[in-house]
Amino acid sequence: MTMILALDQSTSATKALLYNTDGELVDKTALDHQQHYPRPGWVEHDPEEIYANVLQTVQTLLARNPQHAQHLVCLSITNQRETVVVFDKSTGKPLYNAIVWQCRRGEAICDQLIAEGYSPQVQQATGLKIDTYFPAAKLKWLFEQHPEIKQRVDDGTALIGTIDTYLIYRLTDGRCFATDHTNASRTLFYNIQQLKWDAALCDLFDVPLQALPEVRESAAQFGTTTLGGVLDASLPIRGVMGDSQAALFAERCFRPGMAKVTFGTGSSVLLNIGSQPNLSDSGIVTTIGWVYDAKPTYAFEGIINFTGATIAWLRDQLCLITDAAETEVLAQAVPDNGGVYLVPAFVGLSAPYWRPDAKGAIVGLTPAATRSHIARAALEAIAYRVCDVLSLMAREAGVSLEYIHGDGGAVSNRFLMQFVADITRYTLRAARLPELSALGAVMAGMLGSGLAHSLADLEQLPHQFDDYTPEMDAALANEFYAGWQQAVRMTL
Repeated sequence: MTMILALDQSTSATKALLYNTDGELVDKTALDHQQHYPRPGWVEHDPEEIYANVLQTVQTLLARNPQHAQHLVCLSITNQRETVVVFDKSTGKPLYNAIVWQCRRGEAICDQLIAEGYSPQVQQATGLKIDTYFPAAKLKWLFEQHPEIKQRVDDGTALIGTIDTYLIYRLTDGRCFATDHTNASRTLFYNIQQLKWDAALCDLFDVPLQALPEVRESAAQFGTTTLGGVLDASLPIRGVMGDSQAALFAERCFRPGMAKVTFGTGSSVLLNIGSQPNLSDSGIVTTIGWVYDAKPTYAFEGIINFTGATIAWLRDQLCLITDAAETEVLAQAVPDNGGVYLVPAFVGLSAPYWRPDAKGAIVGLTPAATRSHIARAALEAIAYRVCDVLSLMAREAGVSLEYIHGDGGAVSNRFLMQFVADITRYTLRAARLPELSALGAVMAGMLGSGLAHSLADLEQLPHQFDDYTPEMDAALANEFYAGWQQAVRMTL
């Protein structure tokens, strides 16, 4: 049976997955990697640990499924976006830890560029805001603080890439230095109108153009690999997409007006807006959904930094839970939130507020508040943030949404899914397969491998989901949401 091997390198873990040509998940394995917090608001990953985990997860998966090793048609890759690595051109070894999308160390640089009036130029070219969520300002910080790394980049002995680029370079032993449009469009120096690196923006952020990878379509081939000798023969790498766009692709949101929410460490709300890169005036960014057959599809995106990470914070920092699944039980143990709201501004508040200086808060505490109320408030906060973004996005796009697609690990939390439907007033179609980012990359790989010949072919693949329709009285939902808005105002 023909199989596709996939890598999902996310913010918290690396997964290796096997899919058949019906897009069905056959098996998977995963390894977490360490989160490094050198200072408050700073977040880093060790790229060497990530690469080692890639090799180990693949080896474990194929050892468990030896009958499929000879039937692999390609390797597809989906990845955490905006996380950036500077690495040695000869060896592929990192010169510094990967600076993660959550990291806020570029704030001062962003503030200065905004004050100098560069926002219109940046938005017009990239569809994005000047914000340290994106890697450009963090690279500028890195070069200012570590001139020896800047010198290496300038003299051509070091290269710059997002996680997909770094992994492809390592997996191909330096033979392929490339990325895809979805990842390139998240850097702040890729022109989404012209589909090329923007020389003026590279100059603005002091990033040498020659240090950036070639940009290819997601379905293109990105070299070949034996995965560090795990495979006996080289396997083509086809199907490369940033995780949020890959989920939009996997949900078959191929037409304008179709939207999805990924419930991951952070959340990305994406709305297909078609073939024109319309720009928002209200804090929603425009990005490339994918490029296929030389034709770009654009999307509005609302970025939420902390969703699943908030639940991890309850577990790892407060020790209120030992497993994320406990939050569903705790939330259902109380009739409501008891007036408790958690505003998860751990690294600022992104769309639609764009307040990087905001700090997290729990408001409404009384002596009656319990662990259950705080757990419930953490889950409810995810729904409120999704509602913030969806409401603004729908108005900006001028479309009426009948339902939204949901994916990511948290779709298994039935309380959360129902609360999202209740607060947003949309039917939520929660995918039964949580690994949709990997599936999206696999679907692009199927196009590149000739296993599918069009988007229409991909639409015919099995697609299972559970519908959550609004059940809460609309007046009560509005009351809860008004309480959230008051909590945000207090926080800001």
